[in-house]
Amino acid sequence: PNMQNFSQRQITANIVKGSLGNMIEWFDWYIYASFTIYFAPSFFPSTDQTTKLLSAAGVFAVGFLMRPLGSLIMGKFADVHGRRAALTLSVTIMATCSMIIALVPSYQTIGIFAPIILVLVRMIQGLSLGGEYGISATYLSEMASPNRRGYYASFQYVTLISGQLAALAIQGILQFFLSEPELRTWGWRIPFVIGALGAVLVLYLRLSMDETQQFESTANQKDKSSRGSLRGLMQYPGQVLTVIGLTFGGTIAFYTYTTYMQKYMINTLGLPNRTVTTINFLALFIFMALQPLFGAISDRIGRKPLLYWFGIMGTLLTVPIFVGLKYFSSPMMAFLLMLGGLLIVSGYTSINAIVKAEMFPTEIRALGVGLPYGLTVALFGGTVEYVALWTKSIGHENIFFFYVSFAVLVSLLVYVRMLETSKSSHLEK
Repeated sequence: PNMQNFSQRQITANIVKGSLGNMIEWFDWYIYASFTIYFAPSFFPSTDQTTKLLSAAGVFAVGFLMRPLGSLIMGKFADVHGRRAALTLSVTIMATCSMIIALVPSYQTIGIFAPIILVLVRMIQGLSLGGEYGISATYLSEMASPNRRGYYASFQYVTLISGQLAALAIQGILQFFLSEPELRTWGWRIPFVIGALGAVLVLYLRLSMDETQQFESTANQKDKSSRGSLRGLMQYPGQVLTVIGLTFGGTIAFYTYTTYMQKYMINTLGLPNRTVTTINFLALFIFMALQPLFGAISDRIGRKPLLYWFGIMGTLLTVPIFVGLKYFSSPMMAFLLMLGGLLIVSGYTSINAIVKAEMFPTEIRALGVGLPYGLTVALFGGTVEYVALWTKSIGHENIFFFYVSFAVLVSLLVYVRMLETSKSSHLEK
């Protein structure tokens, strides 16, 4: 069948609908992190040791178990039942979870059930988010017109970062209008209501999305047993290992520059909280705007030059950037160095979705993109802060910066060996 029966307008509309859901999923994910300080006392009272352990275990499970499990379950669902059905399901789960968190009574009202409900709901959100990456990467890549795949697929990180920025913005607004006690008693519930309503709106939009033609053209194949199956995926060991190697350095660098750097500016450099929030907001905003630009460049010159940019610069400059932060601890320098780091990481973030999607055939694409990525992010992206704080606690924080450089170097070696995916793309077959 002719792969491109959609007009440019239909493609754009579908990409917007696909991306907005990604934004809402990440918004719902980040508000939990941003508002934990306000709602934690309502669910995990410091007097009760069990709830403290439950809190720690829940955070751990969500970070390391649920997301790969989500990419396995949801990836299989997307390869069997279609991208649209899977994207709709994942945003429905997110909306429901956010609403439950907004309404769940506190520990003072229902005792131990409060933290149990919160942790379980958070784990289900982790499943949903784990699935969202592989499915939306697949959908955006398949929906895009062939010569603009890098550009369109870059919107995955645009919406991921915009979800984070929206969470930061809502937090700032609520901190401005509500007092600390108000935020602790009821104010923290507001962002979850916003997240749930946003997800319902996106659900409505997603119901009018078109299924991709790649999926449609394989949907009536006779043999469906290998669709979205681990057995089917195991026929592509090279691709699976490439996704792991590709993600390894990228995810460690991404979390180092977007999440850990914020704590580093506060704890090690001693910059005031508000200043750090401003620096982060501005740097992330520019980082977000850069993604489509990098994606469009990859459509012109191929994916590998951008991966080389990230691999070489990340290996050479990570240590100087963090050591430089210590020497020039002015807010302006902190902003410029953070932006420098994000400029390097853009070589990976802007195109990692399309590169992975180009490696797998349609019938296992969502699983192939999502599962190896989910496992790598859980093991290495999710542990960035633990490793960083551990090296700080033994008095050798610099070891962590060398660890990040080494991880990027490992990925660089993978980039050198892999094929140029835009030339050997499964999306065109």
